[in-house]
Amino acid sequence: MRSIFESISSLIVNKPKIVFGVLFLVFITSVIGMSMLTMQTGNDTYLDKNTPKGIAFSHYEDTFSQDTLVILIESNDPLSPDVIKYIDQISRPLQNLQYISSVSSIADLVKQANDGEIPRSSGEIKKLKESIPSEVLERYIPSNLLTMMMIKLDVGMTEQKQKSVMNNVRSFLDSTSPPPGVTVTLTGNPVFQQEMGEELSKSMGTLIMGAMVLMVIVLGLLFAYVSHRFIPVLIVAIGLILTFGIMGLFGVSINTAVIAAFPVLIGLGIDYAIQFHARLEEEARKGSLADAVRMTITRTGPAVMFAMLATTMGFIAMFISPVPMIRSFGLVAIIGVVVCYFTSLIGIPLIAVLIKYKPKGRIGEEKPTKADMVLSKTAVAIAKNPVPILMIAVLFAFIGLQVDSTIPISTSERTFVPSDMPAKISMDKVSRTIGSTTPVPVLIAGDNVLSPDVLKWIESYQQNELKLYMEITGSTSIVDYIKIYNNGTIPSTQFEIEEVITKIPEGIRNEFVNGRTETVIEFSTKRLEMPQQDELKTQMNNDLILLTPPPGIKASITGSFDLFTTLISDIAESKEQMTLLGFVLIVAFLALIYRKIHAVTPIVPIVCIVGWNAVAMLILNIDYTPMTACLGSMTIGVAAEYTILIMERYLEERETAASTIDAIRESVRKIGSAIMVSGFATFFGFSALMLSNFNMISNFGLTTVIAVLFSLIGAVAIMPAVLSVLDELIHDVHDIEDRVLHHPHKE
Repeated sequence: MRSIFESISSLIVNKPKIVFGVLFLVFITSVIGMSMLTMQTGNDTYLDKNTPKGIAFSHYEDTFSQDTLVILIESNDPLSPDVIKYIDQISRPLQNLQYISSVSSIADLVKQANDGEIPRSSGEIKKLKESIPSEVLERYIPSNLLTMMMIKLDVGMTEQKQKSVMNNVRSFLDSTSPPPGVTVTLTGNPVFQQEMGEELSKSMGTLIMGAMVLMVIVLGLLFAYVSHRFIPVLIVAIGLILTFGIMGLFGVSINTAVIAAFPVLIGLGIDYAIQFHARLEEEARKGSLADAVRMTITRTGPAVMFAMLATTMGFIAMFISPVPMIRSFGLVAIIGVVVCYFTSLIGIPLIAVLIKYKPKGRIGEEKPTKADMVLSKTAVAIAKNPVPILMIAVLFAFIGLQVDSTIPISTSERTFVPSDMPAKISMDKVSRTIGSTTPVPVLIAGDNVLSPDVLKWIESYQQNELKLYMEITGSTSIVDYIKIYNNGTIPSTQFEIEEVITKIPEGIRNEFVNGRTETVIEFSTKRLEMPQQDELKTQMNNDLILLTPPPGIKASITGSFDLFTTLISDIAESKEQMTLLGFVLIVAFLALIYRKIHAVTPIVPIVCIVGWNAVAMLILNIDYTPMTACLGSMTIGVAAEYTILIMERYLEERETAASTIDAIRESVRKIGSAIMVSGFATFFGFSALMLSNFNMISNFGLTTVIAVLFSLIGAVAIMPAVLSVLDELIHDVHDIEDRVLHHPHKE
C-alpha cells in the first residue's frame, strides 16, 4: 500500500501541473453534475416503495388516495350571503382547471337545499342550515369563523403535476376579489410538501454557509501555528462541490437527511484537511518541501485513510435501516468522506508544491505548542493512573445504554418542519378545529367486496370502532352511500346492490371502490400525538383479528397513518441494529488492518461515547427521530477516527520510545493539538446544523455536537488510559511467560 502513496507523492512533486489539470477537469464535470440535483420530499423519504409494505402503500395511494387542496376562508360570518356567493363564483373556474376532479363547498349544500339558488339574506341561509345534517355541515363550516372548500385532485398524480395545479389555483385565487374582511388561504398536504421542499432548499444554503463561516473562524483562532491556515477551508469547499456533482451525476436526490449530511461532511472534511496540513507543516520544518510532501502523503495518508474507512463503517451500518431517509444519509456521508479524504490527500500537497509552501517555524525547528504540552501532560497523568478514569467512563456508559430504550421516538412530520412555515400554520389551524387531517384508511380486498356479507361486516366494523374509541370522530365507506341511496338499508341481494351502486355519483364511487375487488373505510380522528396514533392502530388491528372478515376477504390499515406509526417501530428496531452492526464492522475492520492486540483499544472509548450520548439526550429531553436514530452508528464512525489517529501515532512512537508513558507523551504531544483543532473544527461544522429552522435537523445538530465533544474526550483522555492498561497487561503476561518458561520452580 505504501507504494501507492509514494506514487501519488512522486506525481505531485514531479508533475504538479498535470495533476492540477486533471483535477480541474474533474471539478468542471462536478459543476455540471450539480445542475442535475433534484429535491425529494414526501412519503418516499420514509418508506421504501420496493418492499411489500411499500408496494401496498403505493397501490393504495394510486387507487384511492386523492390528495386534497383546502381553501380556508376566514370571516366573521361564514354563512353570510357575500361569502357564500364568493365561494360559488370561484367553484366553477376551479373545477375547470386541469387535474382537478371535484370541488365541494358549503355553497353546493345551500344551492341544493334552495333549488339551485343562493338566498339573498342571512336569515334565509340560517333557515336552510337547519335542513342540512350537522355532520355534513361541519365538514365545510367547522367553526363560526371558518369555512373550507375541498379540491380533490386526480388519483395518482406526480409531484410535478401537483405543483402545476397548486400554482394555477394560487394564480386564480390571487386574481379574485374576496368580500371585505375575508381572508383566503390555500393549504392541504400537497401545499405542505411543496413549502417543505422550498424551506429545505433555503435551509441547505444557510447550513453550508454557516458551516463554512464557522470553519474560517475556528481556523483563524486555533490553526495559527501553520502557514496558510485557511487552505483546509478551500479544500473542503472543493470536496463539497465534487460530492454534489457525484450526487447529481448518479441521481442521488436531496432530502432532509441529505441536507443534514453536508455540515457533517464539512466537519469531517476539515478534519482530514487539518491532519494533512498539520503534518505537512511539521515535516516542512525538518527539511525540504519535496520530502515534506512525501512524508505527509506516505505517513499521514494511510493513517487518515484507515480513520476515514473506520468512519465509513458507521455509515455503512445505516444501510440496514428500513427507512430510506437514513440510508440516503449513510450513502451521501460515505460519498462525501471518501471525496473529502482524496481531496485533502492530493489537494493540500499539490497546493503546497504550486505555491512553494514555507513553514511558519524555521527549518529544523520542532516547536511544540502550549496546547501540545498541556495535552501531553494530561495524557501522561491519566496513563499513570488509568483505572479510576476508566471506571467512571464505563459507569456512565452503562447507565446510558440502559436508559436508551426509554427515550421517546417522534415521527410526526409536522414537528420536523419550521414552526412558522405558512402551510404548517394553516394546517394546524384546520386540525385544531376539525381534528386530524390524516384519515385512518382500512383497505379491504377480496374476490367480491360488494357482496351483502362483506358490506354488513364493514358496517359492523365501523360501528364497533366508533363505539369503542373516543379518539375516532367519524367513519365513511361505500356502505354509507349505499344506505343513503337505498332508504337507509343495505340491500339483501347482489342484484340490488349493483343497482344501488350505479346511482352513486362516479366521483364518490371511485373514492371508495376499485371494481369489485377493493374498497376502503376512512376513519376520522381527533388530533393525536404519534404515540397515541400508534396505540390506536394497534387496537384497531386487534379488532380486525377479533371481528374476522368473511372468508376470502382481507383487511388492513394503510395510508400515511400506518406509514408514520410504523416508523416508530422501524426506528426503535433499526437504531439498535445499526449501532450493533457499526460495532461489529469497526472491530472486524481494526482486526483486519492492524492484526495486533492494540486494535481493540479504540472500541472501549467508542462504546463509552455511545452510552454517554444517550445520557445527554435524556438530560436535554431530545427525542429520537429518523435523523437522531443515525446517531449511534454515526458516533461510532466519528469517534473511531480520533481514537485510531491516537493509536496510529502511539504505535509509531512505541517503536522508538523507552516506555509506554513516553510513547503516550510523544504521540499526544505531536498530534494532540492537531486533533483538538480538527475536533473543534468538526465540532463547529456540526454545530451549523443547529442554525436550521427544521427542528429535526437542529436537534440532530445538537446531538452530533455533543458526540464530537465526547469523541475528543475519548481520544485524549480515555485512549491513553486504555493503552496504558493494555500495555501493562501485556507486560504482566510477558513477565509470567518469562518466569514460567525460563525460571521453572525448584523442587
